[in-house]
Amino acid sequence: MFENLSDKLDRAFKVLKGQGRITEINVAETLKEVRKALLDADVNYKVAKQFTDTVKEKALGQNVLTAVSPGQLMIKIAHDELAQLMGGQKAELDLKGNPTIILMSGLQGSGKTTLSGKLANFLKLKRQKHPLLVACDVYRPAAIEQLKVLGEQIDVPVFTDEGNTNPVDIAKKGIAYAKENNRNVVIIDTAGRLAIDEMMMNEIAAIKNAINPNEILFVVDAMTGQDAVNTAKAFNDRLNFDGVVLTKLDGDTRGGAALSIKSVVQKPIKFIGTGEKLDALDVFYPERMADRILGMGDIVSLVEKAQEQFDSVEAAKLSKKIAKNQFNFDDFLQQIQQIKKMGNMKDLVGMIPGVGKAIKDIDVSNDSFKHIEAIIHSMTVEERENPQLISGNRRQRIAKGSGTNIQEVNKLLKQFDEMRKMMRMFSNKDQMKNMMRQMPGMRK
Repeated sequence: MFENLSDKLDRAFKVLKGQGRITEINVAETLKEVRKALLDADVNYKVAKQFTDTVKEKALGQNVLTAVSPGQLMIKIAHDELAQLMGGQKAELDLKGNPTIILMSGLQGSGKTTLSGKLANFLKLKRQKHPLLVACDVYRPAAIEQLKVLGEQIDVPVFTDEGNTNPVDIAKKGIAYAKENNRNVVIIDTAGRLAIDEMMMNEIAAIKNAINPNEILFVVDAMTGQDAVNTAKAFNDRLNFDGVVLTKLDGDTRGGAALSIKSVVQKPIKFIGTGEKLDALDVFYPERMADRILGMGDIVSLVEKAQEQFDSVEAAKLSKKIAKNQFNFDDFLQQIQQIKKMGNMKDLVGMIPGVGKAIKDIDVSNDSFKHIEAIIHSMTVEERENPQLISGNRRQRIAKGSGTNIQEVNKLLKQFDEMRKMMRMFSNKDQMKNMMRQMPGMRK
């Protein structure tokens, strides 16, 4: 996401990264290119102009012209202003009330029903809530069935009132059902509607007035760019919603909606949808998004994703095995499975600072581990537990069984052996201290 914008901003700041003299004129020229990059990304014109004016004012106010690293200082100012533009800090859901009532609103085709399922899954797994989904879309064919399927996939109940065509009545009955069945969050999925459809806008306003929700979320397709911002304004005028959820940020998104929406409607982005899977919903962090846009990576989010798959009991067992040099191919296979659960491989690698730009034209597939897994699965149980048993004949058999060649098998075995030695060294604190003392400048 934001690849084109990141590239253009990088080029705009390049002149200021050099060692040459920086003047008020080339600061202005750089910011002109920045504004052009923002407009190309479908950012609202007033927002783009205000942003560059603010950056220029702050840059000259901090005497960027005489700074030791003026280029870096300019980028720091731009980073902080980008984060501010998108809300400054993360915005939490209001989960007060028993039950908490969340009303979903948005355009037709914005992905609202799927998002309702993702949000229920998020609240269940990461906030330890007991959600209930309520099907209030009585217009779209199969909308109720879609919500039922999503509910089954995440093991969350779905309230329906078959034959009832009154969404207000269904919403009230759903809340009553939640109270009777100890569901402490109610997520109400409503029909998609156009802002110009007066009857449908009146209907969602009536639902809001009848149930008095704790949160009204506006779901918008980020790929619609500036149109998304205009629609958000129309919905906000009628509903006064509490936050925005941007879906399809994993697509060919120019970024205009993410950068403009907070300034235009004065409501925070609370979540972003980053894929089709039901766990592909992330809390929106403006600072982290600014990091990504400026090519700085997002190491905090990467660590958090890793921790979600982290099992402390298994990790303790693994540490003991590493210390005893018993780490084997079964353990290695288990670690690969944990990495794959973290999400899209290219997005994950792109979160490492400095790597995103380097891999932007490289296809980092989720199938990257396939040939490694095939080689390991072609080993016997005994070979996986004791890799040193894998002789020449066994290597030939493994290559044939995995559809690879002997060179690939040899390469994996060599890398595994080196990795095992390195892991054991890092687990041995005394050995690490000795190694550090031998390094130049590290002796005490």
